[in-house]
Amino acid sequence: MNVPRHFSDTRLDAGRVRILTAAGRVRLEVEGPGWQHRSLHDTLEEAALELALLPRVTGDLYAATLNDIERQVRVDAAYRYPGAA
Repeated sequence: MNVPRHFSDTRLDAGRVRILTAAGRVRLEVEGPGWQHRSLHDTLEEAALELALLPRVTGDLYAATLNDIERQVRVDAAYRYPGAA
């Protein structure tokens, strides 16, 4: 059984973006006041592109999500490759 891992969870007044990974796929879950979106992607890059194209996602929410993704990628790299830099 492959349990989804929460990769990032970004919350602002404008909405919430969760990125989960499981079985080599990326699940994008986005919600805001009165709407929601869920999609499945092969890569993190594809999920980020989908997020950028959603009309109800504000620039602030998109930027905060990208910052969270970048931070998590750095944390994962430091964990997987300690001492590398």
